[in-house]
Amino acid sequence: MTIPAIPQRLTAPTPGWTVEADVVVVGSGVAGLTLALRYAALDPRARILVVTKDVLSSGSTRWAQGGIAAVLDPADTPAEHLSDTLVAGVGLCDEEAVRVLVTEGPGALRDLIATGARFDTDASGELQLTREGGHRRNRIVHAGGDATGAEVQRALVQAIGESAVQVIEHALVLDLLKDAEGRTAGVTLHVMGEGERDGVGAVRAPAVVLATGGMGQVYAATTNPVVSTGDGVALALRAGAVVRDLEFVQFHPTVLWLGEDSTGQQPLISEAVRGEGAVLVDADGVRFMKDVHELADLAPRDVVAKAIMRRIRETGTGHMYLDARHFGEEKWRTRFPTIHAVCLEHGIDPVTEPIPVAPAAHYASGGVRTDLHGRTSVPGLYACGEVACTGVHGANRLASNSLLEGLVFAARIAADIHAEREDRAGRAPAKGETGTASTAGETDTVFTASGEGRRGSGEPVADDRPTGLIDPRARPRIQGHMSRGASVLRSRESLTEVAKALLSVRWTPVAVEPCTESWETTNLLTVASALVAAAREREETRGSHWREDFSERNDDWWLGHLDVTLTAEGMTMTYVPHTRDVDALPSQVEADLTEAGLDPAAVTALLEIARAEDLQEAGDVTSLATIPAEQTATADVVARADGVVAGLAVAEGVFSFFSRGRLTVERRGKDGEHVSRGDVLMTVTGPARDLLTAERTALNLLTHLSGVATLTNRWVRAVEGTGARIRDSRKTLPGLRALEKYAVRCGGGINHRMSLSDAALIKDNHVVAAGGVAEAFRAVRDAHPGLPIEVEVDRIDQIEPVLAEGAEEILLDNFTVEQLVLAVRLVGGRARLESSGGLTLESARDVAETGVDYLAVGALTHSAPALDIALDLRGN
Repeated sequence: MTIPAIPQRLTAPTPGWTVEADVVVVGSGVAGLTLALRYAALDPRARILVVTKDVLSSGSTRWAQGGIAAVLDPADTPAEHLSDTLVAGVGLCDEEAVRVLVTEGPGALRDLIATGARFDTDASGELQLTREGGHRRNRIVHAGGDATGAEVQRALVQAIGESAVQVIEHALVLDLLKDAEGRTAGVTLHVMGEGERDGVGAVRAPAVVLATGGMGQVYAATTNPVVSTGDGVALALRAGAVVRDLEFVQFHPTVLWLGEDSTGQQPLISEAVRGEGAVLVDADGVRFMKDVHELADLAPRDVVAKAIMRRIRETGTGHMYLDARHFGEEKWRTRFPTIHAVCLEHGIDPVTEPIPVAPAAHYASGGVRTDLHGRTSVPGLYACGEVACTGVHGANRLASNSLLEGLVFAARIAADIHAEREDRAGRAPAKGETGTASTAGETDTVFTASGEGRRGSGEPVADDRPTGLIDPRARPRIQGHMSRGASVLRSRESLTEVAKALLSVRWTPVAVEPCTESWETTNLLTVASALVAAAREREETRGSHWREDFSERNDDWWLGHLDVTLTAEGMTMTYVPHTRDVDALPSQVEADLTEAGLDPAAVTALLEIARAEDLQEAGDVTSLATIPAEQTATADVVARADGVVAGLAVAEGVFSFFSRGRLTVERRGKDGEHVSRGDVLMTVTGPARDLLTAERTALNLLTHLSGVATLTNRWVRAVEGTGARIRDSRKTLPGLRALEKYAVRCGGGINHRMSLSDAALIKDNHVVAAGGVAEAFRAVRDAHPGLPIEVEVDRIDQIEPVLAEGAEEILLDNFTVEQLVLAVRLVGGRARLESSGGLTLESARDVAETGVDYLAVGALTHSAPALDIALDLRGN
C-alpha cells in the first residue's frame, strides 16, 4: 500500500466563473472586516471583495465573550500591558510586535468605536474596564456584559453593508493562484448552494489577505464554530508559505462540560467570570488554584488549564467546577446574560450551583508567519487575526489580546497594501508590470479558468503541484485522535500514536470526490499533521504546549520557533532560535537568511570561526600597515564567468560582520539569477581596511556557493522536460551543509535529507546488521512511526520485497539505463524512485527519461568548481 502525500493543491473542478478585485479578504471576523473597511477608507475607488464561508455575521468573532484589552486607564501603561503579554507568552513573543500591539491598540479600539461598536459604560459614561487572567490591571472593555464579540461583529457587518465592499457568502476558498513570478494573483473558491454563484470560480487579485480564523475543529471538543477547520493555514501551506509554532494551541480552561461523549462546539464560560471573582473548585469544594500560581484563579490560561487537568487526573473525575454562586441572580443576568442563559439551557443554574467545566481547544497562538505588516513569505499574500502568527502571542495568548490583534494588524496590512499599490503606480514599470496601478486587470499574467497562467508572451505557466483529497468520513477519526493524544496532555507516546493514525487516514479504498466535506477534511488533516509534527519535535513544556515526558521549560534547547513548510516531498521543519546574537548583521540580511531557510545564528557562528581564523591578535597586518585608518573606498563584486549566483546575503553578512557594521553594501542582483561575465553583483563602501580584511572570506563563500548553484543548474537544464528532479546528498563540507543545500535550491535543484534524523535511509550495511531488508524496515517503522523510509537497492530482485513492506521511496544504486527502465515498469508508481551512482551530465537525460523521480548527484556539493567572482577596488 502506498500512502498518498498531503496534497499541495486541492482536487477541484475547473473554475466556471471569474471575478476581479484589487484586494480579496478571506474571512469575515474582526480582522477581515476591519481590514476591508480600513482599505476602503484609504482608497475609495478600490475593488475590495470579502469572501466568507458562511454568512457575513458568522465566524469566531461573534462568540468572543470576554472583551478587548487596551490601555485606557490613566493609571495603566503600555509598558505594563507589554509586560503582561510577554509573561504569558513564556519567552517566545516578538517584543517589537507586542509593542506595536499595546501602543497602537488604544487608537485601533477608538476607531472601532467610531465605526459604531457600543461598549459597556459606567454611570458617568466612561468605558467599564475589567480584568481577565494574566492581566495585572483592569484594561478589558466589554459589550453586552459577555457579548463583546457579537457587538463587534454587528458593528462591522453594518459598516460593511453601508460601504462599497463586495461580499461573497457561503464560499469556501480552495487554493492560492500565483503568477509566473510566484507572486499572489488571486484564489480559487467554491460557492455552496446558498450563494449567488454556484460551484468553483476564481477571484483574480494582486493582494490576498487570509483572515480565516482558527482551526479548533481539528479537535473533537472546541469553543470554535463548525466553520473553523483551519482552511487558511492549510491554504498557506499548500501555497508554500511558512507556518510557525502550530504546537501552541490554547485550551480554554473553563468550557461548559456537557458529558464525556460531547463533541463539536462547546459553550464557553468566559475568563471574565473569574475576573469578576468566580473561583475554581473540585468536587469537594477545594480551591486548588491558590497553591498553583500567585494570581490563583486569574493565572494565565495555560497555567489554569494544566492545573484543571492535573486535578481531573488526580481525582479521577471528568471535570472541575467554577463557583460563582456569590454573584447573585442580578449580577448573573446583567453582567453575564449570555452565559447565564446557556447554563440554564443545559439544566445548570449558576446562581444556585457550581458550573461543571473542563478545558477545550480554543485558540491557535501559532499560524501563518507574518512580519509587522502582515506579510507572509509569499509575495502578495497577507495573514491577519487568529490564522496569523505575528509574534504577539508567543507560546500562549494573553486573554483578550486576540480581538485587539485583529484590529491593529488589519489597519497595518491595509496601509501596507495601499503603499505598495501607490508605489507601483508611481514608479517606472518593471519586468512583468504595466506602468499603471497594480489592479487585477492590469498585470501581464492572464489566468485561465483552471488556475494556470500564461505570460503576455503566451508562455504557459502550469500549476503541476500534487493534488488529492481525504475521505470526509475520516473527519471524526482525525478529531478523536487529536483530542486523545495531542490536546492539553501530550507525550511522545501519545503524539506518536496520533501521527500513525493521521498517516493511515491519508489512505482510502475509494475515490474521493471534490466537495465541501472532502476539502474541509483535507484541510483538517493538513493542519493536524503539521501540529502533531511540531508537538513531537518540541521536547519541553512551554505555554500551552505541555509534554508529560518533558515537564520543564528548556531555554537552552527550545527558546525558539518551529517553522513548517509543505513541499512535494512532504512537510519540512526548521528550528529558528528566538534570541540570537546577530547584532552585527543588518536586519535585512537576517530577514533574507531566514526567508532562504537559513538560520542567522548558524551563519553568524560560521562567520565567527572565519574571523577567528583570519584575525589573530595582530589583525590584518598588511592592511593595517599600508592603508591609513581614515581612508574609505568603494569596491565592486564582479562576476568573471557566466553562471548562477548564490550567497549574496551571506557575503553581505561577511562584510558587515567583519567590519562591525562600518561597511555598507548595495546588492545589484539576487540569488538564483543567471549572471554573465562582467556583471556587478554588489557594491561595498566604507573603511578600506575593513573592506580588504573581509574580502577573502566573502569571496570564498560567494564563489563556492555560486559554483554549487551553477553546477546544479547545468544538471537541471540537462533533464528539463522529463519530469525528473535533481537533488543533492549529504556529501557536504562540515559546517557548510545548510549553505550548500541552499545553493542547490538556487540552482533549481531540491534537497534530500539535511541530517540523519530527517528520514530513514536503509542501506546495504543496515540490511546486513538487521538480518534482512524486511527486518530492517520493520525495525525502523516500529522505532519511528510516521517517519519517511527510503530503501537503497542495487538489484532488481530486491525491489518487490521492499515494496511489500511499504517503502515510500526506493533508491536505485548504480543501475544501468536498461535496468532503470525495468525498475520503473516493475514499481508502477507504487513508490518514488531515485537513481544514484555513476551519473554524468552526458547520461543525465537518458536516466531521467526512464521515468525515475529523482537523480541524486553528490557532486553538486562535493566537487562543484567555484564560480570565478572577484572584488575590484575602484580608483581614487
